[in-house]
Amino acid sequence: MTLPDPIEPAPGEGIQAETGQVSLKKRHRMGVYLIGILILLIGTGLGGLLGYRAGVNLRLQAQLDQKVMVATNQYQLGLVDLQAGRYETAKKRFEYVIHTDPNFPGAADQLARAMLEMSLALTPTPEPTPTLAPTPDLRGEAEIFANIQQSMANQDWKGAIASIEALRDLNLTYRAVDLDGMYYISLRFLGVQNILNEGELEVGIYHLTLAERFAPLDVDANNYRIWARQYIAAASFWKIDWPKVIAYFAEIYPALPNLRDSSGMTATERYRQALIGYGDKLVMDSLYCDAQIQYEAALQFSSPPDLQTKATSAAEMCAGGPPPAENGATPVPTVTPTPGTLTPGVPTSLETPTLVETTPTP
Repeated sequence: MTLPDPIEPAPGEGIQAETGQVSLKKRHRMGVYLIGILILLIGTGLGGLLGYRAGVNLRLQAQLDQKVMVATNQYQLGLVDLQAGRYETAKKRFEYVIHTDPNFPGAADQLARAMLEMSLALTPTPEPTPTLAPTPDLRGEAEIFANIQQSMANQDWKGAIASIEALRDLNLTYRAVDLDGMYYISLRFLGVQNILNEGELEVGIYHLTLAERFAPLDVDANNYRIWARQYIAAASFWKIDWPKVIAYFAEIYPALPNLRDSSGMTATERYRQALIGYGDKLVMDSLYCDAQIQYEAALQFSSPPDLQTKATSAAEMCAGGPPPAENGATPVPTVTPTPGTLTPGVPTSLETPTLVETTPTP
């Protein structure tokens, strides 16, 4: 059996088939390109739309911020105008704020306030009818002034000062120069009286210091104040440091022997008792010769029996001890101290304290 020969395609048909396949691929590729371009165009359009909307929103926000800033500025200026009494200008500013932002906080209240102040400012205020001031009655001042003069003539310094202060409370300008002089004199003499006669040293210092505000103190008044301060300083060492007490009062008692404080002890008596107290301390320290000097100095002011006994005993111990005991008893051995070189009333190695005058605060 003979097989038929295979049919071979014609040369033109193969070329056409290949060309068709190429055309199909090109169309497919072209479609892909078109789809990509379309997607790109759509993306670009969406991006532009979103950007446009964002720009619009930013512009609107900027406009809103600008309005808020302008409204706030006008509101603050309106408050300044309202405070300065420019009510018409303040009213216009608050109206602008409300027109710009009806919900601006406080604008409506301030507008109402500005309108109220405008209405009050336009209301005329009646002027009071002027009245003539009556001539002041100075009979009370004159009477008090006469009482001051009478108190000073009677040396009633406390009464004079009380009347001066009452007159100044009533009329500060009444004979002010004369009252200053009277005040100075009354304070000066009252301070001296406190120190010399009443034993009120601190009070006297205070009154003299007040007087010094009106005029300088005279020499006597200033010296009294110095002695009073020295007395207070000396008394502060009483029974604590006898040498300092003695040094202070050794200067005070020759000038003012009767100067005293509230205790009633005069400067002379304090000096005498300080000598005895210092002598007792020296005896306790077995310094009998030095104690003898203090006792003998105290005996120059008064010689009570007990002080004479102390002085005699100190002298015996300074000379070598008491006499031998009677009935054959063996005397107690004592140490004989070296006689000191104390000056009566002034302890050894004690410097006289230097007073620093200070002005106390009234």
